[in-house]
Amino acid sequence: MQEALPYRSWPVTGPIGRSSRLSISVRSNGGGVKEMVRENAVLVIGRKGCCMSHVMNRLLLGLGVNPTVCEVEEEEEEAVVEELTVAGDGGRPQFPAVFIGGRLFGGLDRLMGAHITGELVPLLKQAGGLWL
Repeated sequence: MQEALPYRSWPVTGPIGRSSRLSISVRSNGGGVKEMVRENAVLVIGRKGCCMSHVMNRLLLGLGVNPTVCEVEEEEEEAVVEELTVAGDGGRPQFPAVFIGGRLFGGLDRLMGAHITGELVPLLKQAGGLWL
């Protein structure tokens, strides 16, 4: 008879086939979130454990993009939204939000709509998030 292996949580050693997951901590100078938006071609920001940010992540992974996923704690949500509002082009982001090429693209509805109409892949290529 076979013996079952005990359950063990294994740490992820690299981003192969997975997206990078970060946890945001708001800095006092307000530069952490803006730097992340500027440095990553595709960035998904959502609440910790949000199912809609998971759907965004899976859609982008299915297209061949490895987005950076940033999970925000509930206590820091308002500060992150304020920093993104100041850094962005006037729009107030709602979580989950996806940033493509350093600009706020929108939420899940906008991402799905762009995917269905076929405008998402060229946008991802232009931003450098998709190479094929």
